[in-house]
Amino acid sequence: MNGLQAYQRVNTQTSITDADPHKLIQLLYNGALERINMAKARMQAKDYEGKGKLISKAIEIIGGLRSFLDFEKGGDLAVRLEGLYDYMERTLFEANAKNDVAKLDEVADLLRAIKDGWDGIREEAMGQQQAV
Repeated sequence: MNGLQAYQRVNTQTSITDADPHKLIQLLYNGALERINMAKARMQAKDYEGKGKLISKAIEIIGGLRSFLDFEKGGDLAVRLEGLYDYMERTLFEANAKNDVAKLDEVADLLRAIKDGWDGIREEAMGQQQAV
């Protein structure tokens, strides 16, 4: 492992250790988007093994996002997000099987839209945590 990779690993571990729950979700969205973009580049370079590993990692991250859903507090929104995460996972499997860049782009667009909404509620979410 070179110095840059070691630094990035330590930086990522520090970010996760220091993250509040809202920030952790942001990191997961960023991680999934990063893996999808990297998979797209691997797909275009015809590195199918690398592409497969990156897509699998993105699917794992989306599974992690699903595990954070709180159906009691989130109600209908949590149910809708679960359905959307399920759709994203299936679409990524299909993108992997068919080497379909458009499907990777579709999932990345969906993730960005959800992430933008999540980023927009940060102050409200942090205010609620402090009030508890």
